[in-house]
Amino acid sequence: MNQKLERLQLLLKDLLGDRITGPECAFNELTIEVSAENYHAVMMQLHDNPALRFEQLVDLSGIDYSEFAGREERRFAVTCHLTSLTHNWRLRVRVFAPDENFPLVDSITDVWNCANWYEREAFDLYGILFEGHTDLRRILTDYGFVGHPFRKDFPVSGHVEMRYDAEQKRVIYQPVTIEPREVTPRIVREDLYARGGDRG
Repeated sequence: MNQKLERLQLLLKDLLGDRITGPECAFNELTIEVSAENYHAVMMQLHDNPALRFEQLVDLSGIDYSEFAGREERRFAVTCHLTSLTHNWRLRVRVFAPDENFPLVDSITDVWNCANWYEREAFDLYGILFEGHTDLRRILTDYGFVGHPFRKDFPVSGHVEMRYDAEQKRVIYQPVTIEPREVTPRIVREDLYARGGDRG
């Protein structure tokens, strides 16, 4: 770990104390974990404190840890990537939703306005709710879409498909008509390759 990251690590421990777990360093980037109850306050301090000054939220995404070894007890998390232009350093912040049946964390749109669409995306794809978000609605899937497609238990073929019906002159919904098929690489499928025959 370089000196700049060591300095940031000490600052985070000193200023945020027991409200965070970590920081851990991987791939030359620090990650802290914060509980849902401290999430908003910690994010405010990361943004506002002159010693930290993370002015920019680069990304916010949902994660489903249901099939991730070692995380069985907590399923849904929100991960934020922050950048300080003032101090030229980066930080990853992770918060787990306490209840997997009703995943809820605070919105940080009042800290970084650009979190608006990121949080809508996490809601749409993972079903994570953001308390305090003023316009939490789907952003990538259709408004009538059922479920959250990035959840690990979402069926691969989905539930319904939509198409334009020329006779009715409107978009209609219908059960999925895609036939499941086995996707095997061509090299494995072809008998000629297996036998080493003439590829002519």
